[in-house]
Amino acid sequence: MDRFGNILLIGCGNMAGAMLEGWLNGGMRPAAFTVVDPKRADVPAGVTLLKELPKEGRFDVVMLGIKPQGLDEAAPAIAPLVRRGTALFSILAGVEFDSLSARFPEAGAIVRIMPNLAAAIGKSPIALDSRGLDETGRAAVTAMMAHLGTPEWLAREDLFDSVTALAGCGPAFVYRFIDALAAGGVALGLDEGQSQRLALAMVEGAAQLAAASPFSAGELADKVASPGGSTRAGMNVLDADGALAALIAATMAASRDRNAEMAAEARQA
Repeated sequence: MDRFGNILLIGCGNMAGAMLEGWLNGGMRPAAFTVVDPKRADVPAGVTLLKELPKEGRFDVVMLGIKPQGLDEAAPAIAPLVRRGTALFSILAGVEFDSLSARFPEAGAIVRIMPNLAAAIGKSPIALDSRGLDETGRAAVTAMMAHLGTPEWLAREDLFDSVTALAGCGPAFVYRFIDALAAGGVALGLDEGQSQRLALAMVEGAAQLAAASPFSAGELADKVASPGGSTRAGMNVLDADGALAALIAATMAASRDRNAEMAAEARQA
C-alpha cells in the first residue's frame, strides 16, 4: 500500500466521495488523501481539502473524479501533476486509455476503474484495467480496491462498456425494481411506508443469501417457487415470452451503447 501512499482526488462528488469513504472505512490513512473540489464544504477529518489544484506537489496517484464531459477543459491544468512516477486513476465512464494517454502523456501508468456507490460500504464490484502497470503495481491496486468491494481485472478494455451497463448502472436498475415491488405492495393494499420497508428487507436478505449460496440466482428462484404455488404463479408472469429477460437485455444494451458513444465523443475531442 505504500506504493500509493499520497493520493490526489480531483473532483469528489457522489462516486469519488463513496470511494473515499470506503477507503477510510477500510483503514487507509486520512492523511494520505488530498481532495480538490470547489463544491465540497468539508471532507472527513484528516483529509486535506483544496478548492483549486495545488501549484506543486508530487503524488503517487492522481484520480480523476470529474464529469467526463469536463475532461478537455480540466486536463491542461491537471497534466503537470501527472508525472512519470504518478499513476493516473480514472473513473470517467467512456474515456478510454488512448484518450487519457493523449491528455496525460507523462503518466507513469493509467488505471481505469468502474465502481458503483456501494464502494462506500465495501460492497461494490470494481472493474479494472491498466496500461503501463507492472505486476507489483497491479497487486497494489488490487489491495487498494479490495477496501471498496470485489476487484475484477478485465481481459480487454472494450469490456468496460458491458461492465458499466451491468455493475455501474445496475444499482439504479435494482432500485427501480425495489420501487416497483413496493408500489406493487401498495396496489395490493399495504401501507406505503410498510411496503417500502418490506421490499427493502426482502431484497437485502435475498442478495445476502445469493452471495453466500452455492446455487446460482436462477436455481435459488426455482427453490423458492414450489410447483403450482403462489411464487410460481408470479414467476410465470415474469417469465412469459421471456419478457423480463428481454427488458433487462434491452436496458443494459442501451447503457452499453451510450457508454460506447461517450467513448467515441472523447476520441473526437
